[in-house]
Amino acid sequence: MPRPQMLKLPELLTEINLSRAAFYRLRAKGQAPRLVKLPNGQLRCRRADLDAWLNAGEEQQHAA
Repeated sequence: MPRPQMLKLPELLTEINLSRAAFYRLRAKGQAPRLVKLPNGQLRCRRADLDAWLNAGEEQQHAA
């Protein structure tokens, strides 16, 4: 089954294994993957943005 291109917030939180509160703390610091706000007010994360964020986190771990 192909992965969805746009993840709903609960799907994103499950995939990165974070609570909603922890995610919003990261987002407030500018350290979370970029979200897209839909016209109906719901938030989505593009798969490409999530993958880039995860890769950047891996690179930071290797550099440290």
